[in-house]
Amino acid sequence: MSALFTRLSELHLAGHAREGVAIHHDSRVTEGAELRPAAVLAAVTERERPGLLLIHRPSTMRAHPGQVALPGGKIDAGESPVDAALREAYEELGIHADQVRIVGESDVYRTGSGYEITPVIGMIPPDIALDPNPSEVARWFEAPLDFVLDPANHREHSREWEGRTVNYWEITWQEHRIWGITAGLLVNLSRRWRWHD
Repeated sequence: MSALFTRLSELHLAGHAREGVAIHHDSRVTEGAELRPAAVLAAVTERERPGLLLIHRPSTMRAHPGQVALPGGKIDAGESPVDAALREAYEELGIHADQVRIVGESDVYRTGSGYEITPVIGMIPPDIALDPNPSEVARWFEAPLDFVLDPANHREHSREWEGRTVNYWEITWQEHRIWGITAGLLVNLSRRWRWHD
């Protein structure tokens, strides 16, 4: 077992046992809304300075065009969140399930776009060969994990949406604007793990 996997596992267990963590939720979700289950893979690269794999959605996609995302999608009948996250990571980036060491699942994130997303954290080799599916991935990049989990890099914004003010998070790394659902998931993981403590 690698030192990084051990550290991630310990942070994950301790963080999810901790009470009183302020978990961010999409304020657009309405009471009683029917949400479709989905899962994403937060794939951490095993490096001296670990990274996190992220993708840009193609601008032609119907949902969230051009946005930065974690690989993932809807959970099919009979699948667990881990099953779905691994399947989607393979379909989008060519990551085989046996290349991922699962750390665990994190807080479910309910979205105003109608999904209930379970983040699945896993560790992948640093030299993994990726094969992006051009219909789902415009490009991919690896952002330093310590950067995206640093609260100093999390910016909260608000905007008007259907007559009310909603809050969302944004993380900017180099030319990549990570915002909305993906940033919210990372803010929650940051609060659970306390990577910088």
